[in-house]
Amino acid sequence: MAIQHLSDEQIRSWSRAEKDAWWFNNVFQKDMPQLTLRSALTGFLLGLVLTATALYIGAKTGVGIGVGLTSVILAFALFKSLSNAGMARDFSVLENNCTQSIATAAGYTVMPLIAGLPAYMMMTGHIIPWWQLMVWLIVVSVLGVLVAFPMKRRFINEDQLPFPEGRACGVVLDSLYSGDGAEGLYKARLLGKVAGIAAVYQALVSDGWMKLIQFKILRMDQWAGMKEPWYLHEKLDHYYYAWATKAEAWIPKILGTDLRVLGLRLTLDMAMLGVGGLMGMAVATSCLIGALLNFGVLAPLMIQMGDIAPRVRLDGSVVPLGRTEIVNQWSLWWAVTMMVVGALVGLLAKPELITSLFKRKSKVDKASEGPDLLRDIEMPLWLSYVGVPVLGALSVWLTHTFFGVPWLLGLISLPLIVVLTVICANAMALTSWTPTGALSKITQFTVGALDRSNPASNLLPATMTSDIASNASNLLSDIKPGYMLGGKPRHQAVGHIIGILAGTLSAVPLFFLLFLPPDANGVRSAATIVSDQFAFPAALQWKGVAELIAKGISQLPTSALISMAVAAVTAVVIEVLRIRTRGRFPLSSVSIGLGVVLPPDSVICMFMGALLFWIMHKRNEADPKSAGYRRWVEGAEPICAGLISGAALMGIGNALLNVLI
Repeated sequence: MAIQHLSDEQIRSWSRAEKDAWWFNNVFQKDMPQLTLRSALTGFLLGLVLTATALYIGAKTGVGIGVGLTSVILAFALFKSLSNAGMARDFSVLENNCTQSIATAAGYTVMPLIAGLPAYMMMTGHIIPWWQLMVWLIVVSVLGVLVAFPMKRRFINEDQLPFPEGRACGVVLDSLYSGDGAEGLYKARLLGKVAGIAAVYQALVSDGWMKLIQFKILRMDQWAGMKEPWYLHEKLDHYYYAWATKAEAWIPKILGTDLRVLGLRLTLDMAMLGVGGLMGMAVATSCLIGALLNFGVLAPLMIQMGDIAPRVRLDGSVVPLGRTEIVNQWSLWWAVTMMVVGALVGLLAKPELITSLFKRKSKVDKASEGPDLLRDIEMPLWLSYVGVPVLGALSVWLTHTFFGVPWLLGLISLPLIVVLTVICANAMALTSWTPTGALSKITQFTVGALDRSNPASNLLPATMTSDIASNASNLLSDIKPGYMLGGKPRHQAVGHIIGILAGTLSAVPLFFLLFLPPDANGVRSAATIVSDQFAFPAALQWKGVAELIAKGISQLPTSALISMAVAAVTAVVIEVLRIRTRGRFPLSSVSIGLGVVLPPDSVICMFMGALLFWIMHKRNEADPKSAGYRRWVEGAEPICAGLISGAALMGIGNALLNVLI
């Protein structure tokens, strides 16, 4: 069925009461199943799995991946197959939308776990107990739901703002359930096949899976005398270096520094190929420029000058140089400057995100006159009016009790929550962009200016405000397709809370298993969070800002200060060019900075993925009826989702096997 919508003139001239009446009479699906037991259970289970993939990719890249479309396709294919087999009724479009809301909410719970919270642990050395993490995440995330609903009627019902990402999901849902479902099943099969190929490859390059198969199942250590498991090396240049070491052949260097020390390796990572495909060429190219500039030019120069050098620990042992040391000692400062300045300039360049909040309609809003048609399907506003102050006070108390943030600083952050959430939600409504990174820095610098003594004083309030703003904005984006298709907003709100529970139950245990494994004495250390496999670039950025606030810039090397000044000016120039060219300028200052804190081998792999999908798109876009167009243009996102999910799930399994075996 065609999705009905108001004209621009109706949006401008009708009151909210008239718009609500039109929606209630023309769009609302009064009797269609939505939040059913099976849609809630399916969303919960998908949320558990997709949260794991989001955590894995977030720890590697610092990028939060959307899981909405993946959950839509998987739920559609599952119940279409069960229906064709006579085992269950097919999902209704609103049941699928509710499942998507639950899975999406689950995926977004990982954001604090890849940014502010690990940054806090690395700075303080304090491992937050798992139950404290769970309680804090649930309270803060539910607070985001309650903050969102007073905005829902303004942004969606009255202003009819586009929410491009949510609208796209609504269009996909409508297309899946309007025809015979063949296109949806094709995309699901495509996703499944690619995920299977990626999973097999990831198993072959994983020492844990190969150890399980060769030693525990095939017992090759007993009858074949194997001491170590055989597996393919993900770093393809490993084989050259192994030969070159034996043959005393040429080892590539830049200004005397081994490329392996700089992290410049040739790696084939299926998940990074998929992430690159979703990024697109512009972002991937910017990341590549940042990585090559830093690790191919600046880092070798700073090593030669002595501003980057091996550190001596308190016990006298030497920390050898590597990518992590290079980033922490020097590169982080100009990268963070580039990202923060670029994000803030980009935000300030969109004054309509703020000014539009204060515009008023020329016609008097009659929403309060007469009966409220949506009273029984909207979330009761009294829940927000009561719940926001109560949960706000509870979150401040938890932040004080668990993390030692002074009461006053926690209370000061509460008004910022409302202001930043409104800006963030408006940005999501207009552009599908949530500037939580830039907005979180406002909280960090505001609170940090009042208290420099405790890094938790700026990290945790900033994490709280950004998580609430992100949850509220993404909930509104999830409500948009439900509004387009005639669903009950109350059901979506309940589904969002179910998703928060699923995401927390999945993300927190995995966080401890993957990034905080106990040593031989059963002691966990924050030193294991960042590794060659998991770079945690977002956490390093947050940590860098907190250290800058706590220590000041006077203790940094002169070369780092110069690089920060150049980075700030460059970020302003790049963002101004993007503004003046209406987004056609191909570079992004935020992405250039991101390329510095990411492992360069991952950046190269993401660029190759973006290049592959760009080439295949160009080759096939001219013929919409061809098989290539169906696979590489219409099926690009399912292919990327398959690469990510197959590799990520096997990668998580490998990490767990290495802990357990």
